[in-house]
Amino acid sequence: MDLVGACRAFINVSKHGSFTVGAAAARMSQSVASRRVAALEDHFGEQLFERRSRRAVLTPFGRDMLPVARQLVQAADVLLDEAEAAKRKPWRLAVPGICSTVDLARLVADARGHGVILDLRVAAPAQRMELIHAQQVRAALRAVPPDEARWSVPLGLAGAQDPGVKRVYLDTLRMGRASAGPARRIWIQPEDDVPHIRDPLTRLRDAVGLRPAQVVAGADLTTAAAEVLCTRDLLLCSPAQADELALTWRPIGETMLSRGFALAAADGNPQHIEARLGDAIARCLGADTRTGTAGGAAA
Repeated sequence: MDLVGACRAFINVSKHGSFTVGAAAARMSQSVASRRVAALEDHFGEQLFERRSRRAVLTPFGRDMLPVARQLVQAADVLLDEAEAAKRKPWRLAVPGICSTVDLARLVADARGHGVILDLRVAAPAQRMELIHAQQVRAALRAVPPDEARWSVPLGLAGAQDPGVKRVYLDTLRMGRASAGPARRIWIQPEDDVPHIRDPLTRLRDAVGLRPAQVVAGADLTTAAAEVLCTRDLLLCSPAQADELALTWRPIGETMLSRGFALAAADGNPQHIEARLGDAIARCLGADTRTGTAGGAAA
């Protein structure tokens, strides 16, 4: 039995003294109102109304039950209102600063299609976790090593000029005694200034004999990209970022580096949002929606 619906019919019939008028006020047919009140009476084992020719008059039992029925319906209405408000409440998500405005807008639009209103907070890797710990966001995209990643995006080196090769080897950046001009640098943007990306690149730098200053952590992507655009320096980035900046992207010859992302939720249960938005997040990050890893890298 629909107890709330039955109580709603009971209240409206008692208010108007008529099953016909009360049913209309409750936005149901007269037959439905009659069945619901009858079911309620069967449930209680007592009559709520005395049925007269054109009127429905409350019995003493009905008068006793009416205040409680009103409380139940009011509580149900409050519950429904709160549920609607909760669905409209923005779902705060901390995201990396590598996504373009278009990609972030599409993520928000995709989320709305799944009944989720996103409120995005763009932040660096460490800041995203701080936002989670301070409970200022409900979830964050963590920067993690590839073996822990739900989504992965390959990294390579991009420059303003076509290198004329399929892969860029770091040892080709080594400065010899006869080398002219400044040493070419590799710029790391803040999103990639994390141990599982920075440390392997630094070890490779040392192994091939580059100078320490040839791998530089940029303060922000704009500064790093500007240096690359006006020099022969290279930017460590994804293929999508290289396209956006009109740079030529190539994989690194000596190693494979990738960004890894996993969803961390403040309540410890990210599966419910992954199930709804996993593909949309993959598209925003530039990862493959089928495998969670990015495709399209140059061979």
